[in-house]
Amino acid sequence: MRAALNGWLRRIPVWAVWLGGLVPLALLVWDTLTGGLGIDPVRDIEHRLGRTALYFLIASLAVTPVLRILGVSFMRFRRALGLLCFTYAALHVLSWAVMDMALLWGAIVRDVVKRPYLVFGMAAFVMLLALALTSNNASIRRMGAASWRSLHRLAYVAAPLVTLHWIWALKTFPLEPVLWLAAILLLLASRIAVPRPIRRGAAAAAK
Repeated sequence: MRAALNGWLRRIPVWAVWLGGLVPLALLVWDTLTGGLGIDPVRDIEHRLGRTALYFLIASLAVTPVLRILGVSFMRFRRALGLLCFTYAALHVLSWAVMDMALLWGAIVRDVVKRPYLVFGMAAFVMLLALALTSNNASIRRMGAASWRSLHRLAYVAAPLVTLHWIWALKTFPLEPVLWLAAILLLLASRIAVPRPIRRGAAAAAK
């Protein structure tokens, strides 16, 4: 069954992941145009973009544990998942800078310095920007595989920072981001607990 599933996944074009990944954005645009947002549309737009970025970041982090534990390979789609994460993160930051801060750069800098949750968010965004800019084969060749892998371990830092940004921004102790933080820590722990594919077939599936 695992071999059949991996064979089916190999037949899915990467562009289909991009197409599916843009559905949340299309729904957000639809809700914006049709008045489907809440009483604070700006906040809803920012929060939905931020949450979607986190979901794609978690999906990209889950690729390796799923391969190592279940032997199912989503490796072909990991770059697309990471770039979709950055796309929504960039839109999240842009919507805040434009709609909340009116592109007043001095006020933006003061707000980031003053509010710890913005420090967490901006730190995570800078890391995601570095990953997005180097998510191409040319960067791998230029940097070397070892250095490139070291840089892309920033994703393991960015993901917890994003959830802390979410929790701190709400100024409460909400359950949903706490659960996502627990899921992230579990995924990261699994990389240590399961350092290599359990079966030979799992390694072959990644090729």
